Amino acid sequence: MPEKSATGSSSEVRQSIKMKNKWWLVVLGLALLMVLLLFLKGLVGGGEDTWIKDSRGVWIKHGMPSQTPDYVLEQQNIISCAQQLYQQKKGENITFNSRCLGACENYAVDIVHVPRTEEDNQIENQCPEFSEGKLTNFIELDKDGNIIRIV
Repeated sequence: MPEKSATGSSSEVRQSIKMKNKWWLVVLGLALLMVLLLFLKGLVGGGEDTWIKDSRGVWIKHGMPSQTPDYVLEQQNIISCAQQLYQQKKGENITFNSRCLGACENYAVDIVHVPRTEEDNQIENQCPEFSEGKLTNFIELDKDGNIIRIV
């Protein structure tokens, strides 16, 4: 019979060591799996540092992107133009109901109700260039000049 020590038999000690070694292998395997999943998420799912469109269609920062893409700069310029049109018309004391304010590049700039009404859908309240197909996009502002949507 094997001799028993104060901590148990030598086979029990060996079995305990094997169990500890298996435990570390499991922990190491799980850690490697987590690192792999995080890598794949970043690779496939995109990073935090990107630009995304909000519910209005406006490009906004998601995280801290290092660069501003051309399409975002283009939209920012169009929004700035639309805001200038709004301020110009406001200075002319125009009543802001459903109406066309003008155009910014390939965008018609319209004032709409919030929520939208049938009046906003009437052809006479939309920019003629958009209705005729000369402009393919539009920006809708509310009576206070806030962006409702960009399409």
